[in-house]
Amino acid sequence: MRKIIVVLFLLVAVVSCVSIDCPVKNQVEVNYVLKKPSGGPDTLKSDTLSAWIHRINYKDKQDSIRLNRLCGEKATSFSISISYILPEDSIFTLLKNNKGNSWLDTICIKKENYPHFESVDCKATYFHTITEVKTTHHGIDSISVKNREVNYDSSENLFLYLKANR
Repeated sequence: MRKIIVVLFLLVAVVSCVSIDCPVKNQVEVNYVLKKPSGGPDTLKSDTLSAWIHRINYKDKQDSIRLNRLCGEKATSFSISISYILPEDSIFTLLKNNKGNSWLDTICIKKENYPHFESVDCKATYFHTITEVKTTHHGIDSISVKNREVNYDSSENLFLYLKANR
């Protein structure tokens, strides 16, 4: 009888110990990919791109730089964090070329936010579904949605087409 109690106790102890690993990368970001009008990958070549997010009354924080001076032949994509609960994010981009010209654009992303629960031990996060994207057209030709779901997955969300005459 004693052996049965010990075995049951060990069985209960093993079953009750559950290990939940919180994600290492728990920042939810929108992934932008630079594209040519033909659909192929684009690069910034000798251009530079800076981007920042405008968050009004978001925990009393001011605008914050998120991406500063992305440049070069290898610059084909970038990621910017997205707000947890605001229904719309405004991302400002500043594109500069080596001739001294610059173009300031605004990208507006409307989204639905929904809480994502891993475990009580993990930091609270929100996942998002992009419902609409608009942009100004100074340096940006157009923008299209590749994947509406924004979560921990690092898939391509938005295709950004820059103007060819920059």
